[in-house]
Formats: sequence, structure tokens, C-alpha cells
Amino acid sequence: MNLRPAAVILGALAAVGAGCGPRRVAAPAPPPSPELVVLLADPDNGAIGLASVATQSGTVDLIGDRSATQVLAGRSPTPPRVLDDAEVQRVFGDALAALPLPPALINLYFKFDSDELTDEARALVPGILQAVAARPAPDVVVVGHTDTTGASSANFELGLKRAGTIRNLLVQAGIDVALMEVTSHGEADLLVPTPDETAEPRNRRVEIAIR
Repeated sequence: MNLRPAAVILGALAAVGAGCGPRRVAAPAPPPSPELVVLLADPDNGAIGLASVATQSGTVDLIGDRSATQVLAGRSPTPPRVLDDAEVQRVFGDALAALPLPPALINLYFKFDSDELTDEARALVPGILQAVAARPAPDVVVVGHTDTTGASSANFELGLKRAGTIRNLLVQAGIDVALMEVTSHGEADLLVPTPDETAEPRNRRVEIAIR
């Protein structure tokens, strides 16, 4: 309704100025569009913080996943409302799709005093390959660990040997060795704290972080 009277006025001005040469009349600027501000959960860990949205006219706190407000200059932010998943995807789908995947963290367990994977751990290897393939520029960190049985120096070497076993499996599957960082913590970083000389299966592991 506002555009039609403006078109009539512009036409009249142009007619009045016809005898004096062309006259330029600027069209009115369109009203500013409100900005949408949405609080989303952290894609890495699901954590949800708190956002305060403030203008000169007022402040609104966003609490909870998909809590949203609209902001327009000179006005207070609108009361918060929760967007549904479809609306989040419609407005922010392209931006969310461009975010990097969250890190994948995987533990592979080994048999006692050995660099041989358990049967359960071996079954996880295809999932590791899929996680690496899903990232355009993957970074893979492979860290070997042991329990506290034996000397710490020997456990460092065993942890390194276990990490090397995983590196070799990944290389055989076609993953570039240059993408991997391989190291050992030996018995220095226990998943399950134990006294010295304790055989704990969950500490006999390789941790793989894929980013």
C-alpha cells in the first residue's frame, strides 16, 4: 500500500519538471530489516550458554537451545521465542553445513603386554576410516597407552608400538601417513587410575583423535 502513493508522487514531480529539463527524484530507502539472533547448542559438546542481546532501547536474554529474538534499530529486542528445527535449517542451514565436523575420539584396546588389538577393537577400525574420509582436510592424532605393569620405560615403548600398529593399519587402508601424528604416553596418562603393577584392560589402549 505504501509503494503505490510513492509512484504517483514521483510521476507528478517528473511532469512538473518537464519544461525545465529532467529532474532526478530519489526513491525512498526501504525500511531496515530486523536482524534475527539465535542461540544454538555447541555442535562439539552440546553445551548451551547464555546470550544477552542489547540495543539502546532494551535488553533480552536468550536461554536455551534455539532461543531467538529479532532486533531492529531504535527498538527493544523482541521477546524470546524458540525456533523449531525446520526454521533453523531454513535460515541457517548453509552456515551450519559449512561448520567443521566435531572431533571424533575413539579408544582401541589391546591384549595384555601386546600390540595386538582385541577383537572388539578391530571391529571399530572401519568407523575410524569413515570418520577420516568425512573430513576434507583431516588431522589424525594417535596416542599409545599402557597399564602400570612393568617398567615405565618399557611401557613407553609398548605404547609407541601400539600407536605404530594403528598407524600402519590406517596407512594400509589408504590414509596418508603425513596426516597422522603418532606418539606414546606409556603408563603416564591412565584412563582408569590404578596403583603400580596393576593389570587394567581399559588402560591398554590407543586413543585416536580425528579433527
